Amino acid sequence: MRKLKNEELGRMEVEAFKKAKKTPLIIVLDNVRSMLNVGSTFRTSDAFRIEKILLVGITAKPPHREINKSALGATESVDWEYFETVSESMDYLKNSGCEILSVEQAEGSTPLETFQPENNQKYALVFGNEVTGVSEEFINNSDLCLEIPQFGTKHSLNVSVSVGVAIWEIFNKIPRL
Repeated sequence: MRKLKNEELGRMEVEAFKKAKKTPLIIVLDNVRSMLNVGSTFRTSDAFRIEKILLVGITAKPPHREINKSALGATESVDWEYFETVSESMDYLKNSGCEILSVEQAEGSTPLETFQPENNQKYALVFGNEVTGVSEEFINNSDLCLEIPQFGTKHSLNVSVSVGVAIWEIFNKIPRL
């Protein structure tokens, strides 16, 4: 076995990425404070060819040096849009035909591993602030809350880790690109 070189990976150029079929997921960052979490979300979204990222409230927007540290250029490939308020972003998502899934520990939440996406349905996955989580406004307007089961002493995962776990779980349950 040997490690592959970058030129052997067959990665597409940004222009080809923009034109390629996307995974029917929109990632929503609801008042995420850390620009490194924002950048990591862009990078993960690029890896799984996510349709779009919505940045809401105090979530930082590209271009920014701190976002670029972890995004490694993914802010150029992944489409994104900024919304000042939750209600504006909710209107956008509903008009886009998305089912809204907040990733949060909530009463009546569905364990992520038991969620079965429907074919031909677009989903928005909402991830919240590092301290306060997904806002009540998003929770109250979500079609479902998904919870990532945890078994240790901490009550939460880093936002960018949660994004990666949730995207991977759902990506594996939908038809491949």
